[in-house]
Amino acid sequence: MATDGDDEPTVPIVCEACDTRTRVPLSDLADQLERHNETRHAGDDVAGVEPALADRIADLVAEDMGLLDEE
Repeated sequence: MATDGDDEPTVPIVCEACDTRTRVPLSDLADQLERHNETRHAGDDVAGVEPALADRIADLVAEDMGLLDEE
């Protein structure tokens, strides 16, 4: 994640259907994705967080929750 001029992290979002990529402030992420998907894709979840970043976040969350701990 990068930061904008206000030091708020920005998140890359991607829509393969529209062939668009952009970065949005983390605080606006959910609203931006919902608005894009509502106006361009009839509400279907088409646009999303850059897949590589989404995977990394999921890994970090799973690690933090202890889901990856070997027994």
